[in-house]
Amino acid sequence: MSIRFTAKGRRGMVAWALAAGLAVGVSGCGGGGGDDKKPETSASASDRGGSRPSTQEGQSDAPLAELKGADGLFLQITSAERDSGGFLTVNGTLKNDGDKSATVPSQVRGDETEIVRHGRSLGGAALVDSKSKKRYYVLRDTDGRPLTTTGFSILKAGESLSVFMQFPAPPADTTEVDFQLPTFASAPITISG
Repeated sequence: MSIRFTAKGRRGMVAWALAAGLAVGVSGCGGGGGDDKKPETSASASDRGGSRPSTQEGQSDAPLAELKGADGLFLQITSAERDSGGFLTVNGTLKNDGDKSATVPSQVRGDETEIVRHGRSLGGAALVDSKSKKRYYVLRDTDGRPLTTTGFSILKAGESLSVFMQFPAPPADTTEVDFQLPTFASAPITISG
């Protein structure tokens, strides 16, 4: 058999398999018999008196800390969780509470050459453990990029941005540290996990 006929056969098999896959997909999406009745809905958890899970399961609605910055910027820390790998991840929301657009100050990325080279980030954040007299800085990957939210510069009025920062975890007996971010007020946060 020549190569020409083999190639044509392969193309035919691919076309047939693609057509069969599309047919199965379309039939799976069909209405199933023209029955236009809407499915019955069950009562929601709130209707039954149960609690509804929040958008971040397992976290309370109250923030761990709220830090005010310049030009109406506001950072709300929602969690500080220790994981089994020896890391501590701090999650939060950066919001512009002002009535006009605000530029996130470049100071929040810190002044280390390695971090500055990778653009705007929260690489200047630090945790201070006064009990152990240690300061923990944002971790970096093997290319020197900070393990934090990056690539932002301006927040419009009322706009918010979910942020995270990853640090080396303090000792297991340390449950409270001070969170610091340049141009923002400092605040104590409680570590979970």
